[in-house]
Amino acid sequence: MRFFAGMFALLGCLIAVPASAQITDPNAAVRKTPPLTTDTQNLLLLDLSTGGRVTIWLRPDVAPLMVERIKTLTRQHFYDGLAFHRVIDGFMAQGGDPKGDGTGGSQLPDVKAEFNYLPHVRGAVSAARSDKEDSANSQFFIVFQPRLALDKKYTVFGRVIDGMQYVDAIERGEPPASPSRIVHAYIAADNPPAYAAGAPAAAASLGAPVTLPGTKTGPGVAKPKLAPAKAPAKKAAAKK
Repeated sequence: MRFFAGMFALLGCLIAVPASAQITDPNAAVRKTPPLTTDTQNLLLLDLSTGGRVTIWLRPDVAPLMVERIKTLTRQHFYDGLAFHRVIDGFMAQGGDPKGDGTGGSQLPDVKAEFNYLPHVRGAVSAARSDKEDSANSQFFIVFQPRLALDKKYTVFGRVIDGMQYVDAIERGEPPASPSRIVHAYIAADNPPAYAAGAPAAAASLGAPVTLPGTKTGPGVAKPKLAPAKAPAKKAAAKK
């Protein structure tokens, strides 16, 4: 009987081991709690010229610096009137540049990288930057289709939770012939008016140059690479 009791005890230990092995993410326990999707302090509203309002759930739990930058610039009306200057079908729509050619930014200092576990899936909102990791400033891009190769290389700071159809309708091009624009941007807690179609406000003053995301495709290219806008794109934008 003692023999069988010992065997059962040993078997119990062997069965119990896999349970502890199920913990695959040791950092999960220390993750901060995200805000509710109803928390108006963390909802960015973009009224687009494509016909409606986009609601973006901001994530200060993973990117507090970039979220604070977005809130600050939004409350300064920095984004009002700015165009989506680089829009690649099946990839992303990039905006937030007062110059409109991919080299502009705000007059505030660049933001330190906050790479995190959020993936670049459809509707993800991520900070644009140059080859330097700590170079995000005012520009951002909204993902049309998953681009997981960018994960943990760019700071995802939000996600579209309503109005993605208006993002899908953004004019494509590098730059677009008739770029879609942010008519107004608001933080929901500031009691903004209801969406009303109309002409966009004048763009904010120019800031220090930065270079932002792009894509290279073709033989031998394994993943998208974010790069500065080319000079011809600047000339094309200047003629508008």
